[in-house]
Amino acid sequence: MSNKAWPLYEVFIRAKAGLSHRHAGSLHAADDQMALGYARDTYTRRMEGVSIWVVRSELIVASDPAETSAFFEPAKDKVYRHPTFYEIPDGVENL
Repeated sequence: MSNKAWPLYEVFIRAKAGLSHRHAGSLHAADDQMALGYARDTYTRRMEGVSIWVVRSELIVASDPAETSAFFEPAKDKVYRHPTFYEIPDGVENL
């Protein structure tokens, strides 16, 4: 199997324990274990991570950007999910 025929994988790295995994990039590999090894060699050469996820790109399901308003519209009526009912005290960082 040529390198071009290998499936595409998305790589997610957790920098430190307790943090979320973040997308680091993509790579091609013949199988899952090879993808994990390539991800380690490519994205954590300087001991940047404590955990790696590799996922075949074809298995990722995503919303369609063209349908953003229809897809996210139901969340607009849930105002209780946003901290708009109180003032943030001085000295508290607003992220």
